[in-house]
Amino acid sequence: MRQRHLDPVDGFPPLIGRFVAMFVDTRRRLHRDLEDVGPSELDEIPGWGENSIGTLLYHLAAIELDWTFSDLLGADEDGFPDGTGKWFPVDVREEDGKLSPVIEPLQHHLDRLEWVRSHLLNTLQAMSDADLDRTFNEGRPDNTECGGAWVLHHLMQHEAEHRGQIGEIRVALRP
Repeated sequence: MRQRHLDPVDGFPPLIGRFVAMFVDTRRRLHRDLEDVGPSELDEIPGWGENSIGTLLYHLAAIELDWTFSDLLGADEDGFPDGTGKWFPVDVREEDGKLSPVIEPLQHHLDRLEWVRSHLLNTLQAMSDADLDRTFNEGRPDNTECGGAWVLHHLMQHEAEHRGQIGEIRVALRP
């Protein structure tokens, strides 16, 4: 019988460990959907769209890094980890608000996603289950306060939504 469980990942408090299990599953699904993406498919924009798969992968990593450091840790740009500029050489958005086009090899995108995820997991290891109910990012410019569990939910939902877009792009680009 096939079973699906979200057992807490060892090394984390129990509830946070369940969120980590969800993050692992979300990323596993993204990797599955990228298994046979070729270089031309990675960078091509379908006629109906604005973004390539590579651009969406860059965006996913940038947003996860931002929510981890700006929101969960309350850091400003100086508080982001060493290497951020290397992994993110261009702003995630252009002046008009559209995502900046990013053309890089798939492995570089995957390595960037892994680098960012390692920072999120390190952050979660330092949290307690009670932090899931704590309010983060007080004083944001948009005057929004978010609970820790919501921030984690948002990151997984964000990745899942863009994974859906990646699937749509792949279908559109197939002959």
